[in-house]
Parts: sequence; C-alpha cells; structure tokens
Amino acid sequence: MNEQSQWLTLTEQHAWRSVIRMYERLEGRVSRGLQSESRLSGSDFAVLVDLTEAPGGRMRHVDLARRLEWEKSRMSHQITRMVKRGLVVRQECPEDGRGAFVVITPEGLKVVGEAAPRHVREVRRLFIDPLTPDELETFARVADRVVERLE
Repeated sequence: MNEQSQWLTLTEQHAWRSVIRMYERLEGRVSRGLQSESRLSGSDFAVLVDLTEAPGGRMRHVDLARRLEWEKSRMSHQITRMVKRGLVVRQECPEDGRGAFVVITPEGLKVVGEAAPRHVREVRRLFIDPLTPDELETFARVADRVVERLE
C-alpha cells in the first residue's frame, strides 16, 4: 500500500475521540442502569424497542440485524438468549424457508414497558438535560448528516 494516510488534525482527533468517549460512556451507564433495575441488557432493550415499533411486533431476523448493525452470529446468539427468557419467539417465514421472524412476546412487551421509563429518565439526565435546546437541535442535525453518509 503506497497510499498516504491523511492523519487527523488535533481538532479532528479531539472531535472524533470526544464522540467515541461520549458514546461509550453513555451506552455503558444507560445499559448498567437498565441491567440493575430491569435485568435487561442494552442489547435486549435495543431488540425489544425495535420489535415494539415494527408492525405486529415482528421483524425478519436479517432486517433486525441490519437495523442494529449487528453481525448475523451476534443477532442469532442474542435472540437465542432472549427466547430462553421468554422475551421473543422465532417464527418461520412461510415465503422464504430459510428466513425467520423474531416476534416480541407478551412478556417481552411487559418487560420493555417497565424498563422504558427508567431508560428515558437516564437518557434525559445524562444527555438531554446538559444541552440547551439549540445545542440539542445542532447535535441532531450533525448526527443525521453523519448517518446519511453511512447509509
């Protein structure tokens, strides 16, 4: 590889590391709070929230993995653990014998419904409250622009 790397400037490096540090700490704190109060991991919560927003509380396994940006094996292991706890079930896809749906159970709905207020309180306390409305709006615009690039 003869290609020269364009190293980050100090300002760019600071911005990048700040975003990563913020994400890791927010995710860690919110996940620990969920785990201690609801016995849901951050991954459990992410799956359940996406399923509650899906029509009929179900999504194709592959679509759920894509939406969460997870590898197929990670999604499979996560769903297996959640099936054992009664939070979701797998259903075969009649149109595609190889595909499967992940469906939220009544227990999964109950647990995510109980955990959601705690999650919202923590997100508000750790992320929303420290920002002004203008900063929050700017942050959302910047994040949306980066997500558009990723898609």
